[in-house]
Amino acid sequence: MTRFEELIAPHLDAAYNLARWLTGNDSAARDVVQESALRAFRFLQRFAEGSAKAWFLTIVRNESYTWLKASAGHRWVAIDDDLSADETAPAHQQGPELAAIHTENAALLQQALCALPPAYREVIVLKELEDMPYKDIALVVDIPIGTVMSRLARARALLKLELLKLHDHE
Repeated sequence: MTRFEELIAPHLDAAYNLARWLTGNDSAARDVVQESALRAFRFLQRFAEGSAKAWFLTIVRNESYTWLKASAGHRWVAIDDDLSADETAPAHQQGPELAAIHTENAALLQQALCALPPAYREVIVLKELEDMPYKDIALVVDIPIGTVMSRLARARALLKLELLKLHDHE
């Protein structure tokens, strides 16, 4: 197995997840991950030790922001535009009422997450969706661990406010 396959390939799903949440666009996320994987391959000799996931997601984050800057002013596709029914379905069938509630809750959560500023969205995605440790998030986002923790607390508070706003508008 090549070093790239060993270190980077296991994190392609996490890379896509982060890019998708940061760009808000499925096609852009795929492009960002492809460009990031190419950069990781070209500069793999620079990775010495530590978390390969954090190193690779740092590249993905930077590429995502590069894409966002280049795409400023363009209208983006909503994050849930092409989710299949399988992706929004409950893990086990619970009946149509519970399935509808689950789908509605997932849509509200996605809408609330998309409303967060990118700096807050990225720490939520890395911690809650990718289950990364604080030290790795600090590496990816290039901020101290204390800032990760405070930003995460602020992101959770903002997410809660967004969810309450969305719930009140129903």
